[in-house]
Amino acid sequence: MNKTELIDAIAKKADISKKDAEAALKATIETIETALTKGDKVSLVGFGTFEVKKRAAREGRNPATGETIKIKASKAPAFKAGKEFKDKVNKKK
Repeated sequence: MNKTELIDAIAKKADISKKDAEAALKATIETIETALTKGDKVSLVGFGTFEVKKRAAREGRNPATGETIKIKASKAPAFKAGKEFKDKVNKKK
């Protein structure tokens, strides 16, 4: 499912216009991005948690040359599914 299909599904499920569904999805994504940028977690009970994970600096290899390179520390957004969501995906009741 791509973004357009998701917007269509939201509009149908919520019985709202596609324009309103797109605005709601955009606002949701931007709000999650803003919270993560500030270092906050976003927890949606029953669905999951969005958070920022820290990656330590490490050594790697250039696959083309085999040369050792240093990879800087970084942060990456992460999502951890909640139990209820996992159970639905695995069809447990």
